[in-house]
Amino acid sequence: MAPQLTGTSRRRRPAFTQPRSAEPTRHPAVALAMALPCAVLLVALFGGWEQMVNQAQAVVDLISH
Repeated sequence: MAPQLTGTSRRRRPAFTQPRSAEPTRHPAVALAMALPCAVLLVALFGGWEQMVNQAQAVVDLISH
């Protein structure tokens, strides 16, 4: 004989029906101000400036042809 489950089964509501948090979203300018210093630091540490210039030049060459 199969065992019986006792108690009530609680089902979760789908994510789209769950209430939203009361915390407002962050403005995109604030996110940019937080991410930009990190990006500049990584570019300076790993020499990414030359690579970015090379990629930009390749895109310009593709567009011009």
